[in-house]
Amino acid sequence: MLKEDVTALIIASKKTKGLSWEGIAEAIDMSPVWTHSACMGMNAMPAEKASALVKVLDLPDEAIAVLEESPTKVFAQTVPTDPCIYRFYEIVGVYGPTLKALIHEKFGDGIMSAIDFDMTVERVPHEKGDRVKVEMSGKYLAYNAW
Repeated sequence: MLKEDVTALIIASKKTKGLSWEGIAEAIDMSPVWTHSACMGMNAMPAEKASALVKVLDLPDEAIAVLEESPTKVFAQTVPTDPCIYRFYEIVGVYGPTLKALIHEKFGDGIMSAIDFDMTVERVPHEKGDRVKVEMSGKYLAYNAW
């Protein structure tokens, strides 16, 4: 069984059971962002979280070992065509240099970690239409001088 097979089983079970990512995340005591990412094969699950997910979604036991495997993160080099994903691509294209400059100004020469990282997504009521609030928090990692 491959990560892609387990992902397909997860999506099918989620749909069949009528679950949300927030509900699944709550059931395994993790954040919805991390849970979805791990279910899509982009993060390795600790054994207890993989076992809990398998139980919640009634997946085969062999899925546990697959969920625990370290991922191979390969990103497409083409522009995303999904409108929602494209907007994040656009945000980084437009504001990436600004974010980099502000991080360097406030912290020094370094980066925000995407490994030691938290993210939340919230719905915020607004008079002109509800807003999407994405909050990211990553550990600052200074570049080494050597």
